[in-house]
Amino acid sequence: MSSKKKNAPLPASSAGLLRFFEDETKGVKVKPEIIIGLTAALIGISIAIRVLFPV
Repeated sequence: MSSKKKNAPLPASSAGLLRFFEDETKGVKVKPEIIIGLTAALIGISIAIRVLFPV
């Protein structure tokens, strides 16, 4: 009976999400805070360039 519990199927509504997040992928791991910070910095730099060097 314990082997049946280990292989029990997941609920249909969240089965895909649970399996997706359980898989480890290879590659560079970057924190979301770093991406948001770099994006904000890029937006700030582009606005500063527009203000300081108008065309």
